[in-house]
Amino acid sequence: MSRPTQVTAFRKILIANRGEIALRIMRTARRLGYGVVTVYSDADRESLHVREADEAVWIGEALPAQSYLNIGAVIAAAKLSGADAVHPGYGFLAENEDFARACRDAGLVFIGPSPEAIKAMGNKAGAKEIMQAAGVPCVPGYQGADQSDTAMLVEAHRIGFPVMIKAVAGGGGRGMRLVADAAVFPDALRGARAEAQGAFGDATLILERAIIDPRHIEIQIFGDVFGNAIHLGERDCSVQRRHQKLIEEAPSPKVTPELRARMGTIAVNAIKSIGYEGAGTLEFLLDQDGEFHFMEMNTRLQVEHPVTEAITGLDLVELQLRVASGEPLGLRQEDIQFSGHAIEVRLCSEDAALNFMPQSGRMGLWRMPDGLRVEHALQSGSEIPPFYDSMIAKLISHGTTRDEARRRLIHGVEQLAAFGVTTNQAFLAACLQHPEFAARGATTAFIERNRADLLAPRKGAHSDTAFAALLLYITDPFAPPWRSGRTLAATFPLPARVGLDHGIYDLEIMRERDGGYAARLDGAEYRFEIDELSREAIRFCSDGLTESARFFRDGDHLYILRQGITLSVRDLTMSALATTAASSGDGRIRAAMNGRVVAILVKQGARVTAGQPVVTLEAMKMEHVHYAPVSGTIAAIDVTEGEQVTTGRIVVEIEASGA
Repeated sequence: MSRPTQVTAFRKILIANRGEIALRIMRTARRLGYGVVTVYSDADRESLHVREADEAVWIGEALPAQSYLNIGAVIAAAKLSGADAVHPGYGFLAENEDFARACRDAGLVFIGPSPEAIKAMGNKAGAKEIMQAAGVPCVPGYQGADQSDTAMLVEAHRIGFPVMIKAVAGGGGRGMRLVADAAVFPDALRGARAEAQGAFGDATLILERAIIDPRHIEIQIFGDVFGNAIHLGERDCSVQRRHQKLIEEAPSPKVTPELRARMGTIAVNAIKSIGYEGAGTLEFLLDQDGEFHFMEMNTRLQVEHPVTEAITGLDLVELQLRVASGEPLGLRQEDIQFSGHAIEVRLCSEDAALNFMPQSGRMGLWRMPDGLRVEHALQSGSEIPPFYDSMIAKLISHGTTRDEARRRLIHGVEQLAAFGVTTNQAFLAACLQHPEFAARGATTAFIERNRADLLAPRKGAHSDTAFAALLLYITDPFAPPWRSGRTLAATFPLPARVGLDHGIYDLEIMRERDGGYAARLDGAEYRFEIDELSREAIRFCSDGLTESARFFRDGDHLYILRQGITLSVRDLTMSALATTAASSGDGRIRAAMNGRVVAILVKQGARVTAGQPVVTLEAMKMEHVHYAPVSGTIAAIDVTEGEQVTTGRIVVEIEASGA
C-alpha cells in the first residue's frame, strides 16, 4: 500500500484547507523553503489565510460541498498555481481516498497516506476489521454494507442500547449521535446521515455499543516509505461536548508508562502491517477497569497535534513534509523523549449557555495573551462565517508539571480579548478550574456531569451588570448630561436598561460629587472610582479593589473583559428589546442562528404538538432542530430547504389550538 521508496521532490504546496490550520502548515512549509498556495470560497475572500499565502485560488461558493469538498476545483487550483504537492490539513477532504487518488493521478504529491491506506484505516468499518484480525480489542458494533433504516435498527437492537451512530468517513463529532433507546433511533439516524454527507461527502454510518464514562485516549503515530514506524505517545481528549473535543492534554493523567508502551506497540504494529506513511492517530476508549478498546484511526494530522509537539519538541508538519518527499523518518522509538505536560483548549464561536449554539459574525477586537502558543487566523475585523466549523483558535500551554501547564492556560484564557462574537472562553476557563479536572478525574462525561457548575453565574454578577451599565454611559458620546441633584452628594439618577448575556436589567446611574459613580440595581448600590479611561481599557476601583478591564464598543453593543470573563452588553435604554429567541409563545418559530435550512419536517395545514420537531437548520456543519413552541396547525412555512437564513428570521408559523 506504500509508494515506491524514492525521493519525490516538490517545491510548491497547495493547502487544501482554510483558517488556522492553513496558516499552521504555511509556517512550517516556508521555514523549509516551500512556496505556498491556498484556496478559498466566497465566504473566505478576505480571510487571513488568503492574504498570507504566496498565491490564492478561488474554488467556489461558501458551502463546503461547492468549494472545500469539491475535488475537481481543488485539483484545478493546484494545476493553475503550479503547485506540485497538496496538504489537506484536517477535516474537509483530508481523509477522502478519492481525493488522495485524484492528487496522485494528477501528478501531485499528496502529503498524507496513500489512497489505499486511507481506504483501509481512514474508513472506520475497514479499520475495525483490520484491528480485530490483529487481535486488538474493539468496541462491539456493526459496520455492514446494508445501510437501510430497517437493517440499522435491527443491528442496534442486537448490539444493545445505548448505541453510538458514527460517520464512517470522518470525525470531529460530525455524523455522530448517542442514542438511548429505539424510539429516537430513526430521527438520530437521519440527522447523522445528513451531517456526514454534508461534512465528508459520504453518508455511510456504523454502529457501536456505547461505553459509559470512558476516557478518550489517542496514540500519535508516524510511518515512512521505508517501513519505519514510531509512536509519539498519547493524548487525552476526554473533555468533549457533542462528541467534539474541547480540551486535550499530553500525557494522559491516567496512562502509565506500561500502558503507554502497550498501546503504542499495538498502534505501530497496526500501521506497519499496511505500510502506512505519514501522520496518523489511533483512537481508543479506556474504560473504568483500565481496559482499552479501539475505536477508529484518523489518517491525517489532528487538531490537537500541538500538545504532542510541546512535549516531544518535534514539528509534526515538518515530519509530514519530509516523509511525503521520500525521506526516512530519521527517528527511532528510543529517540522519542517526553518533557513536561501540555494542555490545549479549543476556542469556539458558540454560546455554551444555549447548548453550545454556533455563533457567526464580526470579530470586532482580537488580542492574544502573552506566554501561550495560539493557533488562529483572526484579526480585529475578521468575519466568522456560519458555513464551517465553530473552532476559531487553539490556545496551548506547556509546563514542567500538569498543574503548571493548567495554571498558565487558565491565565492565558482569562487574558484573551475576543470581542464581537460570543465564544466559549468563560466555559473553557471554568472547565480548567473545575476540581474534577484539576484532580485528573475528567472523563467523556465530564461536561454533562458538571454542566450546572460550569455554566453557573460567577459571584459578583450584579457588580458586573452595574459596571457594564456605567461603562455604556461614559463611553456613549450622545449620553444625556448629568443634572444636579437635590443633595450635595450626587446628581439626579439616570435610568438605564441593559441586556447582559441572556438577561435584561433596569438600573439607575449617578455621578457623585467626589468624582465617583454609583449604580443601583435591585435595591443594592455599587460604587466605582475611575482612575484611567482610554479607547480600549479602563482602570477603576470598586469596593476597595483596584482593577483593569479591556472593552470594545460597537454601536449600542459593548464587550468587556473583566476578571477573566467576557461580558456582552447591549444598551436597551432608548430602544425596545428586539426579540430573537428561537421560538416564542406566539407560535412563530425563529431561526436560533445564522444557518441553512436542511429539512422541513412538517407540511402546511398539518397538526403539531408542542415540542414536536418542525425544521432543522445547519450551522458550522452541525444540525440544530427547532421545535414547535405550542400545539396547533401549521399556518405558514416561510422558508425553503437549502435557503440561508439569519438569526431571528421567522421560519414557520403555528396557529395555536383554541386561538
